[in-house]
Amino acid sequence: MPLSLKAIAKLTSLVAMLTIMLTTIVQADPYYTWQMENFAINAPLGGLKGDAARGKQISIAPDKGACLTCHAMPIPEEDFHGTIGPSLIGIASRLSEGELRLRVVDEKQINPETVMPGYYRHPKHFTLVAEDYEGKTYLTAQEVEDVVAYLLTLK
Repeated sequence: MPLSLKAIAKLTSLVAMLTIMLTTIVQADPYYTWQMENFAINAPLGGLKGDAARGKQISIAPDKGACLTCHAMPIPEEDFHGTIGPSLIGIASRLSEGELRLRVVDEKQINPETVMPGYYRHPKHFTLVAEDYEGKTYLTAQEVEDVVAYLLTLK
């Protein structure tokens, strides 16, 4: 028995609504708790492995890491490099992987007066956040690990 146009429209609407709901669920990244020890987070967030090439792109992207806003970096193809924060050139020869991870996750653990955002600070610690960003971190755990992998190449 063929479906009526009304039934097809209802089914189409239901499928669209379920697709949106599932997409929202799939896109919701889990928050992995982390532990600081001796001013470092030694374990990768969620046990994830970072990708240095993606990390470089995240550090450049103005809607993601935007590291160039405050830091000089060995990225000559980018015109602007900030001077507010310390240079990241050679940072991997000065800091360990765990120390780099803590600085990306939440620099305020080291310097409470910093203007650097905590890119993976627990969302409950954020104030004055736009509604679209409530309950979210600035970067996902995977993005943090990608940035850390990139920073480890800067020796």
